[in-house]
Amino acid sequence: MKLKNGFLTQNIDNEQILIAADSKVFQGIVKSNETAAFIVDELKKETTKQEIMAKMMEAYDVAEDVVSRDIDVVFAKLRGIGALDE
Repeated sequence: MKLKNGFLTQNIDNEQILIAADSKVFQGIVKSNETAAFIVDELKKETTKQEIMAKMMEAYDVAEDVVSRDIDVVFAKLRGIGALDE
């Protein structure tokens, strides 16, 4: 899976902003916390949930079930705005 083409990110004041370059897809701005930004950055290339989980568990001292739940929440939000290419 991967972030769909046409979705762009920009870091501003320690927040990641996600926008759609094609306004027909999604009209709005999504602000990401550090965890969501990490996941979105990983989705800029083809990857899997398992690969993202492994990288997050390496980067942060957090339990696997917490990482899995966080990823599922971010995936659901990205699906909801049409930003996830599966």
